[in-house]
Amino acid sequence: MDSWLIWKLTGGKVHATDYSNASRTMLFNINTLEWDEEILAELDIPRCMLPEVKPSSGIFGFTDPSVFGGEIPIAGVAGDQQAALFGQTCFEKGQVKSTYGTGGFLLMNTGEEPVFSDSGLVTTIAWGIGGKVYYALEGSIFVAGAAIQWLRDELGFIKKASDCEELAEQVKDTNGCFVVPAFTGLGAPYWDQYARGVIVGLTRGVNKCHIVRATLEAIAFQVEDVLEEMKTVSGYEIPSVQVDGGATANNLLMKMQTDISGIPVVRPECVETTALGAAYLAGLAVGYWADKADVVTNRQVERIFYPYTTPQERAERMALWRKAVGRSRGWAQD
Repeated sequence: MDSWLIWKLTGGKVHATDYSNASRTMLFNINTLEWDEEILAELDIPRCMLPEVKPSSGIFGFTDPSVFGGEIPIAGVAGDQQAALFGQTCFEKGQVKSTYGTGGFLLMNTGEEPVFSDSGLVTTIAWGIGGKVYYALEGSIFVAGAAIQWLRDELGFIKKASDCEELAEQVKDTNGCFVVPAFTGLGAPYWDQYARGVIVGLTRGVNKCHIVRATLEAIAFQVEDVLEEMKTVSGYEIPSVQVDGGATANNLLMKMQTDISGIPVVRPECVETTALGAAYLAGLAVGYWADKADVVTNRQVERIFYPYTTPQERAERMALWRKAVGRSRGWAQD
């Protein structure tokens, strides 16, 4: 929910934005937790135009009674990915969630101190709650579920997204084929706007089942690229990855992810964790939940996927993936 919508629902009474949204405006200094006066001056933006920054969990105000027939507290406000991190109850340093949507979005909780990256990750605020601000590392993948849409809409290999799992399971591996779905360039950790999609390793024996399987693997490989970068930058070990988003319904993709990353992949009962996280923040503000420990008890896990590959196998596969990525990079550059 943005500050304009808060203003609208409250009949123009409340102007506020939360810490996690403020960190995305680029006008907010995440170190001082204030609007950045130097940037405001450079862009000639009067400070009085900007909303008051509030905690992510707290009562901002109340809706106008004429809208819903009574006052309803507006109490939980967060950016979409921060809300998903909270919804996954990633409250400890080093805990990571991965959202599999049209794109892919990974956030790592880094605690009360920001961790800065010079290698492709974004430092952001996770949330402000209980008088404290918590930070996160974020990595964005441009194409995740969109690669499945490509198989359906452009290649015609499948009629619906769920078909890709059945098709991919008709073969035991990709037969040496790799797909790099850099249709709009590559996001984290590469940030190469000139990269373009490639299919490499084609032989006479590669069929559409292999290409579909390689496309699913590409999603998992991209997630692992970001996970490895997060470990390197933060120095934290990642015990498991909490997953959400529509593509997590694909069991084969989840098995690929755990085998490529070598850590458990945890799928919750509710994969719509962005909405759930906002609800948790609101519930804490109004006392529905006593504290974050109380929220954790509400979390329900549907399935945990465990890896069956060896470190050597994972290293060999990642090396080949990165070789394929190298073929895609800089393609559209003059």
